[in-house]
Amino acid sequence: MISYIEHSSPVGVLLIAATDAGICGIYFEEHKHFKGTDGWLPTPTQFAAPHLKNAAIQLDEYFVGKRTEFNVALDLSGTEFQRGVWAALSEIPFGKSVSYTQHAQALGNPKALRAVGSAIGKNPVSIIVPCHRVIGSSGAVTGYAGGLGRKRFLLALEGITVN
Repeated sequence: MISYIEHSSPVGVLLIAATDAGICGIYFEEHKHFKGTDGWLPTPTQFAAPHLKNAAIQLDEYFVGKRTEFNVALDLSGTEFQRGVWAALSEIPFGKSVSYTQHAQALGNPKALRAVGSAIGKNPVSIIVPCHRVIGSSGAVTGYAGGLGRKRFLLALEGITVN
């Protein structure tokens, strides 16, 4: 069962979702790949509530500059390939960016650039799994399920200069 809360942030209201095992989604308003809350509980279960509260606190700390890494339990649902791409995203340090090509190379799969880009776009836990740190090879801000304005905001928050 998935529980969720809505949480205000500088990039708009975030919908933070969790199972009893951990955070399974962080979605922006008008998030490109969000399928809705049908079948979800707006009131957190006893076990999901601590995950939701912890994620909200850590996100608040991130937005005011007091946190550069997250340590929340995650419960990610995706293919093995997607989970591998998302795990590698978590290795990109705060304040650093990589290109989609560099990310595919780091995964040992430079020819799978489109598949890597697609998996990045379907990252269900925006911000905590920092897909916003992946930019175009030219340094341009490209592709973000939450919108390019939010991606630019997150990059600027981390001191990352982009074209």
